[in-house]
Amino acid sequence: MPHFILEHSTNIDDELLALDQLFEKLHNAALATKLYPLAGIRSRAHRCDNFRVANGNPNYAFLHLQVKIGAGRSDEEKQSSAQAFFKVLSEHLAPIQQQQGLGISFELNELPEVLKYNLNNLREYLSLESGQ
Repeated sequence: MPHFILEHSTNIDDELLALDQLFEKLHNAALATKLYPLAGIRSRAHRCDNFRVANGNPNYAFLHLQVKIGAGRSDEEKQSSAQAFFKVLSEHLAPIQQQQGLGISFELNELPEVLKYNLNNLREYLSLESGQ
């Protein structure tokens, strides 16, 4: 972990949203913290066809990023991670905010250790790719 789960309204231009680039930036930010292993990082996006923002103006848009992390990090580590992720998100979305009304929201949630299960062989495949 972290898992980046993004929800957004369909009225955001796909080219400006540039999800591949956003996810790459978020993955790099996660790795830069040195708190999260590469094999645990995931990103996904969900387009919301049915939505209403504020007064219903069809140009108004929203984007919400939820970040789920596993247990075991201090409050300071969680806060610095959240700040780094939100900085990446808000900087990436700045061009969109210059063109339309956009509500950006963010949350970081720590999953309870006793309620989280993983089955992951990605470390093996990453080792094979790097020749280790």
